[in-house]
Amino acid sequence: MISRVLRFLTLLALLAVPPLAASAQAPFPSKPIKFLVPFPAGGINDVLARIAADKLQAKWGQPIIIETKTGANGNIGADAAAHSDPDGHTIFVSAPGPLSINQVLYKKLSYKPSDFLPMTVLGAVPNVVIVKKDLPVNSLKELIAYIKERPGKVIFGSQGNGATPHLTAMMFMAMTGTQMVHVPYRGEVLVLQDMLAGQVDLFFGNVSAALALWRDGRVKVLAVLDKKRSAQMPDVPTAAEAGLPDLLSAGWFAAAGPPKMAPALRDRIAKDFIDVLHMPDVIEKLRALSVEPGGGSPAETTAFIQGETRRWGEVIQKNNISID
Repeated sequence: MISRVLRFLTLLALLAVPPLAASAQAPFPSKPIKFLVPFPAGGINDVLARIAADKLQAKWGQPIIIETKTGANGNIGADAAAHSDPDGHTIFVSAPGPLSINQVLYKKLSYKPSDFLPMTVLGAVPNVVIVKKDLPVNSLKELIAYIKERPGKVIFGSQGNGATPHLTAMMFMAMTGTQMVHVPYRGEVLVLQDMLAGQVDLFFGNVSAALALWRDGRVKVLAVLDKKRSAQMPDVPTAAEAGLPDLLSAGWFAAAGPPKMAPALRDRIAKDFIDVLHMPDVIEKLRALSVEPGGGSPAETTAFIQGETRRWGEVIQKNNISID
């Protein structure tokens, strides 16, 4: 009799296990994966996501879909990623804004950047001073003089308020005592399109974005905002060589899991990302784009993002930049 009762109670206990517990133990990946990119297709954020996806879908045996959700300096895509299922099948691949800068810049966000689970930095790329082809300047010194002669007349573009190129321009103006007009766009491709059309004078974009246009002679690059010259643009001086040693700026791109993702699952996916980033052909592809490959651990990536938040937060606060 007692044994029958025990068997009955055991059966009840098994039936009482909620479906969520079973799904939490489902293997990864069990269906197609989505890389959510918060900036337009064709930009370096999108390109790096696709390079990683090409290798990871072979490793995981599942297709990877690149979905772009643009707008509000990446906040629209970040909100979608933050509210996605944390089962590993949606991964956020983003530039600094949504993961780092926006929490200092915006008075209110619909998501909390610190709730994302950083996996690894895919790569970092220095920014450069890009000007339209017919702007009558050929050096950083000449650019500064040109802007000073035309206060409030020179137009610079960026991927949005608080994007790294926007903050870099704010640093530049503070260092040089110049005034320019800011026109925000939804992505770097759109900025460069308007520069080619003559509507944007200046863009503190990254080397990768400028490289092909610079090689074709369709834009001019006056300086690299790094401590060393770019291997892809060896004749272009650094900002220090051009007289502004403290004008340093780089873009970076990281993968992160949605809030509430299990740390063990995050670590498993991060390991696969890191393995891919260490592949010789991936390193070759990234460096051909002037991107220095990443591949740090989740802990290193978290510390890096926190450091970037502090660094750019100082620029935002000093220049009284905020967005409602």
